[in-house]
Amino acid sequence: MNLGERQRGKIRPTNHRTNALRYLLALALMVTAGSVVQASSTDSELAASLQEGKAAPQSMSVLAFAPDGTLFVGDSRGGAVFAIATPSAEGDVQPQPIRMTDVEGKIGARLGIESSDVLIHDLAVHPKSFEVYVTVSPGRSKWDSMWKLPNHVADASMLLRIDRDGNIGEVSLEKVRFARVALPNPVSADKKHSFMPDLSLRTDTITDMALWGDTLFVAGLSNEEFASALWRVPVPFEDGTSATTVEIFHGAHGEWETHAPIRTFVPYEIAGEDYIFAAYLCTPLSLFKVEDLEDSTHIRGRTIAEFGSGNYPLDMIVVPRPEGGDRIFMANSNLPLIVLETADIAAFEGEIIERPEEYSAGVEHLKRSGSGIQQLDLMADAFLVTLQRMPNGSLDLGSIQLRR
Repeated sequence: MNLGERQRGKIRPTNHRTNALRYLLALALMVTAGSVVQASSTDSELAASLQEGKAAPQSMSVLAFAPDGTLFVGDSRGGAVFAIATPSAEGDVQPQPIRMTDVEGKIGARLGIESSDVLIHDLAVHPKSFEVYVTVSPGRSKWDSMWKLPNHVADASMLLRIDRDGNIGEVSLEKVRFARVALPNPVSADKKHSFMPDLSLRTDTITDMALWGDTLFVAGLSNEEFASALWRVPVPFEDGTSATTVEIFHGAHGEWETHAPIRTFVPYEIAGEDYIFAAYLCTPLSLFKVEDLEDSTHIRGRTIAEFGSGNYPLDMIVVPRPEGGDRIFMANSNLPLIVLETADIAAFEGEIIERPEEYSAGVEHLKRSGSGIQQLDLMADAFLVTLQRMPNGSLDLGSIQLRR
């Protein structure tokens, strides 16, 4: 992975300061900003809250794992989130490199469909078995616009598991232990996309999710006047889900925006304060302070970077350095892999509140090799798992070693 040049841009100074850390628990603990955070009793409470039955999401738009292996499934069509028990590992399982070429071809053969019609919506690595879970639908052959994402093309209808030997199996939801929580006031299916009028905004009810302590943060679109929303769902699921509508200044567009949803985000913590780092289409990066996310309120985020127009941010993850410190990796539709140092974010005191003069602006970042990466996740703290479109057109599952 070749380093590119650091990018600088003009900003307007402000008095805010932030830093970051992704809440990623591998096995049963994680390292955050110089401290070790143990998995809490939330794990056992979550497991105990699940009831046996048939889980029936209308779509499986987004995936995220809890530390104990409970799988959160975001159901945009249903306006809900499912928590589903998954098999854990037997014995002492260690992370190992993974490599599978032509994932679409192998999944197509397993499902009896053409590889050109296999559409992968999301990927997540099980934190104990290190198996790879993906949501899939037939429909890629209908993908007719660079401005569409998988959830805009079809509803993910299948949950597949890829084991350590490369075997692909379907995860049945007919009889599982699960819980379901409905999101308050999700965007109406009758509302249409502003520049893709054939597309219902319901597909963007849930665009990303992340667990932080005993709260599941869910980003997407609500039915409020200011549609872009962040929901806070208590874990285990119970009454008390809250919703905050959010807006940001979009540098490339030169205006404040309230209807574009967050596309991918990570929660971070520094000096006792929690933040959401959120990336949007075309591609601003903004911060929201978690303590400001009160129910039924509207807040503005602080835009700290503009990575350039004509691009979808596809996935974002925090990668710990073995020697200490952390980096944020962002996969993109039309840009290389973007890497930010959390130390640079902490030192950045600016805010983008006018159209930048250059293509990119704000906090320093690196553009690294990694074009074509569509999904990212961590396998413990040992490997970065990627789903990447290769030059020959093949979609490959691979891993990058993090420990040297």
